[in-house]
Amino acid sequence: MKGIWYIFTLILTDVVSSARDCLQAGESCTNDPSCSSKFRTLRQCIAGNGANKLGPDAKSQCRNTVTALLSSQLYGCKCKRGMKKEKHCLSVYWSIHHTLMEGMSAMDTSPYEPFVRGFDYVRLASITAGSENEVTQVNRCLDAAKACNVDEVCQRLRTEYVSSCIRRVARADTCNRSKCHKALRKFFDRVPPEYTHELLFCPCEDTACAERRRQTIVPACSYESKEKPNCLAPLDSCRGNYVCRSRYAEFQFNCQPASQSATGCQRENYAACLLAYTGIIGSPITPNYIDNSTSSIAPWCTCNASGNRQEECEGFLHLFTANICLQNAIQAFGNGTYLSSALGPSTPPTTQMRKQERNANKAAATLRENLFEQLQPTKVAAEEKLLRDATHLASDASRSPLALTLNSWLIVGCLTSTSTFLLVSM
Repeated sequence: MKGIWYIFTLILTDVVSSARDCLQAGESCTNDPSCSSKFRTLRQCIAGNGANKLGPDAKSQCRNTVTALLSSQLYGCKCKRGMKKEKHCLSVYWSIHHTLMEGMSAMDTSPYEPFVRGFDYVRLASITAGSENEVTQVNRCLDAAKACNVDEVCQRLRTEYVSSCIRRVARADTCNRSKCHKALRKFFDRVPPEYTHELLFCPCEDTACAERRRQTIVPACSYESKEKPNCLAPLDSCRGNYVCRSRYAEFQFNCQPASQSATGCQRENYAACLLAYTGIIGSPITPNYIDNSTSSIAPWCTCNASGNRQEECEGFLHLFTANICLQNAIQAFGNGTYLSSALGPSTPPTTQMRKQERNANKAAATLRENLFEQLQPTKVAAEEKLLRDATHLASDASRSPLALTLNSWLIVGCLTSTSTFLLVSM
């Protein structure tokens, strides 16, 4: 039996770029009487948490059904992240892979089409190149906020998730986390990575910058709580949801660490790892920077009182806290070499990268001085003011660079208790 699963593993890991869309595959199977009958049998097999509860004869029938479907249009189908009817597509994918995954590691496959496209940094560079202040150009975090404000889709969806995440539920001192998560997923799925990744992974050299970066996804609503829950609770919740389970599987697949690799990644693709990481933001296992002094990342949970699932819980946490692939990808993004693993080790740095590296130390000190001179400490009285400011971002795009910077801070800076600190300290 182990030999059969090994063969399945080899087949699953051989990803074909022209894989069939699972929605189309499902429709084709429905129109084929033989495939349709087998597919209905398969769904009966996986109902109630798989075939483990069935008798020996039923298990044998289920295995035979899976074997038969391996030659159907269903096998090898994939989905696109953020696609229309994504959940339906993923339900088709997991119908056949639920049984195949028995005895296999989730790191061996991903429900989504392989990451193939690069980032359009030519477009991002054109937005910031016209700045008269050279110091702004070498601060990637400020450039990222400015670029997002100028782009209509990025600005609109960023305003939408911030508004959703800071609004309090009536008669309660809590936010609507599910609504916040939905808006975050929409932002990271629909806004191009050249904007979202710059906002989330931009390099920082001081705690004020790092705190501003940590607040990018509004952690007070999307991530934090008064007490850290046991990690098994959000993990089980994630596994019970097709989208979250799929995003987590993609993260495991594309960010699988490998100590023997020069990049630290099994797939040798930093860009795919970062894209997979952003895919789990807005899910029950949403991770974030754990503080404002490091680039360490983890979900908001603990493994205390895990009982007989202690090892499983620690393995889940370890995938974030000790993931050399993810850490290397973030670091490489900061120094401008994150695409080298995908493009080849001989890819030389661009002139702009060299210029940024030469001026980085000088720019950090100069930038802080300039901001302190231009921006006086401003007390944001209430979250309603932040919401009002957020609604005017469209008109802000035509204002001066200073106005853009101010509104960048208001929308991303953080909640009321830390907005003043972040505004004047960056």
